[in-house]
Amino acid sequence: MSTTPDPAASPSALGRLHEELPRLNPGHRRIAEAILADPLAAGDSSITALAASAETFPGAVSRFARKLGYAGFPALRAAIALDNGRAAQSGWERDIGTAITPADAPGEVLDILAGTAARALRDAAALIDQAQVERAAEAITAAERVHLHGEWGDSIAVRELYLRLQRIGVAVWCHEAGSRTLELVSRTFTERDVVLVLNRSGKDETALQLLRSAARTGATTIAVHGAPGAELDRAADIPLFTGIRNGAVWTQHFAGRASDTLLTSMLWLLVAQRRSADPTMRFVDDGTLETNPPAPGTTPTSDL
Repeated sequence: MSTTPDPAASPSALGRLHEELPRLNPGHRRIAEAILADPLAAGDSSITALAASAETFPGAVSRFARKLGYAGFPALRAAIALDNGRAAQSGWERDIGTAITPADAPGEVLDILAGTAARALRDAAALIDQAQVERAAEAITAAERVHLHGEWGDSIAVRELYLRLQRIGVAVWCHEAGSRTLELVSRTFTERDVVLVLNRSGKDETALQLLRSAARTGATTIAVHGAPGAELDRAADIPLFTGIRNGAVWTQHFAGRASDTLLTSMLWLLVAQRRSADPTMRFVDDGTLETNPPAPGTTPTSDL
């Protein structure tokens, strides 16, 4: 009775090669190593090309395939190609998710992204704590200085908030440097400052350390996050859940980014309202930031 493995019994030809490698004779080991060194090429290779890369003959490649339980090299090559496809799909799903596939047309990708963003905004609007956002806006409006921090993807909404606050006259700084620089910055905090961090996971140690340092000085701390109950949520004076939980794949992160922008945009506008209502505060609509002065007889405009 034959003891060679049944190809249908295992989903992975490449996995079988890894398992058999220590038990193969030198000639077959060279073939296996040539396949494992470049599985993509092996899945699309001729028997002659594979034999040449393994420094052997086509007949030896055929015997090797049969030893593994395949009818011949074409069957082994098909199994390797299938493994390559599985690996690519698995990597795609781990990184991007299943909502969008590699085969989707551009129009389908656009529709899925638009639908994802629309649902995220609707869900976030229902869950954002408006009273907490108002508290944060009041704190920023009254602050002597405002410090913002966000890293990698978290920095996108933070950077826009920084530019918007700066334009309406808020004394604001955006810190994206490493932990050592942030430690030095934290030594300048006072009780008149506001420190806001954005971290979707709610567990970034750099963001946590910045909040703790700020708290020791009496500064007001704000945490924008996607993880209710996480340590960052508990560490801030004013925790702000964006309404979309932190995700594991890119399409979920995309939804979270939409909620980040919604919340930080609301926060900026509430600060702008308060500064606009206070005649002692410089506000963008006074025309002082106009690049080109308006023509005589025209009304200055501002782009918020």
